[in-house]
Amino acid sequence: MNILFVCNQNKNRSKTAEQIYKKEYATKSAGLYNEKPVTKEQLAWADTVIVMEDAQRKEISKRFPLQYMQKRILTLNIPDVYKNGQPELIKEISEKMRTLL
Repeated sequence: MNILFVCNQNKNRSKTAEQIYKKEYATKSAGLYNEKPVTKEQLAWADTVIVMEDAQRKEISKRFPLQYMQKRILTLNIPDVYKNGQPELIKEISEKMRTLL
């Protein structure tokens, strides 16, 4: 399964999630508001898109309406209060992913 993790900047949450699950799945990560924002090609590659907040899901639907309708997009509901690789972030991602997948 190809999983694309998306957050705002692709610095902390989505990067951490990509690293956690790269041995189990084909993973990539992207941001919405950084120098290289998520692309149509990245969305096409993904079987599942996992966003950190519902606002990111909404933004993807605005930018890529066709891909949005064709993809399984799940939300982890993890606020932007963590640093990349922070143990609390790893724990929260892991717990929430268990309920999603």
